[in-house]
Amino acid sequence: MSRTVVLAYSGGLDTSVAVRWLTDRGYRVIAFMADVGAPTSSGLPRSQGVAHAVRRAKIAGAAKVVVRDLREEFARDYVIPSLQAQARYEGAYPLATALSRPLIAKHLVDVAHQQRAVAVAHGCTGKGNDQVRFEVTVRALDPRLEIVAPVREWTFRSREEEFDYAKRHGIPVDLKRKSAYSIDENLWGLSIESGPLEDPWQAPPGDSFRWINPPEQAPSRGTVATVGFERGAPVSLNGRRMNIVALIEAVCRLGSTHGIGRVDMIESRLVGIKSREVYEAPAATILLEAHAELERLVLDRELLHMKQALALKYAELVYDGLWFTPLKAALDAFVKATQQRVSGTVRLKLLKGHVQVVGRQSPFGLYRKHLATYGKDDQFDQKAAEGFIKLWGLPYEGSQGAGSREQD
Repeated sequence: MSRTVVLAYSGGLDTSVAVRWLTDRGYRVIAFMADVGAPTSSGLPRSQGVAHAVRRAKIAGAAKVVVRDLREEFARDYVIPSLQAQARYEGAYPLATALSRPLIAKHLVDVAHQQRAVAVAHGCTGKGNDQVRFEVTVRALDPRLEIVAPVREWTFRSREEEFDYAKRHGIPVDLKRKSAYSIDENLWGLSIESGPLEDPWQAPPGDSFRWINPPEQAPSRGTVATVGFERGAPVSLNGRRMNIVALIEAVCRLGSTHGIGRVDMIESRLVGIKSREVYEAPAATILLEAHAELERLVLDRELLHMKQALALKYAELVYDGLWFTPLKAALDAFVKATQQRVSGTVRLKLLKGHVQVVGRQSPFGLYRKHLATYGKDDQFDQKAAEGFIKLWGLPYEGSQGAGSREQD
């Protein structure tokens, strides 16, 4: 009797080939597709793109295909906490792909339980980060499940050999659309690697980008947008309240039009190598900037600085696949506590690849004009500054100058 395995299935070349490869090794394959949002790179409507992928999986040999729409859960439980934490890996990557993996793995385990599977599988390579994210999450949720990683085991040496394999077995992968790039997309952003991008000295070719207008081709007049927040979560765009998925999609379109959100970086992978990655994250870029400015308005200095310091660690945990861990849970509790007063509106100017905050307001804002002004309404007690400075510098008096003495 065949053993059942649930494969995290994207519909692309690797996982389509993996369906047949697993079937040939005696597994009954259940293909699991997670819809985590974003326009498809194929240009097909979402429903049509999913239908094509389902058909491809069945032709490849899948006994069943399970599709789940996870956009709301992804936005609510993964994107928003990351936004509130101000998480950018190494200060640049807003973690779009990394955020989706623990969610997909969570549902992969759930489908495995429902289908009485003995194993789960993924299409990740042995040198990437996603294998870690999938497998650590699976083991955290159910260590009894066997994990199969076909790409780490099969003998194909190139994508061309995979295409040949797919063609021999009648798997309908469009050979005319063969791409040098490896691409992953979701609601929060698009990740692009491989091909010409492997030369870090060369600028990304124009065809490596999918969403965002080249900044030099963006509208010359730009636009002004306002984003409303409640407790650290975006709730409105230009005064219109929106569902979180619709809001992120709308901001994504707005940013893409104005050339905002391209990231080109050398990245430190978890497995110990450097890689060159290109990301498109228009919504993330705009919303992170707006949220950060609102925090600067409403959080006191010590809390703000501590939160900024912990943002790097939060991003590392997400990047490293440690979503379901005690430290991540503890940091989530801290971040949630900091967001109670992060409510208000931020106004931004979007112009040719740049996003600039041009206004901010909040009922919890700590800015006091009568203390900050240098005009006639100034109520700051400047005489108090002398005593403050003396006490602040008291521990350091004479510590470096001629008045210091070495101890015998």
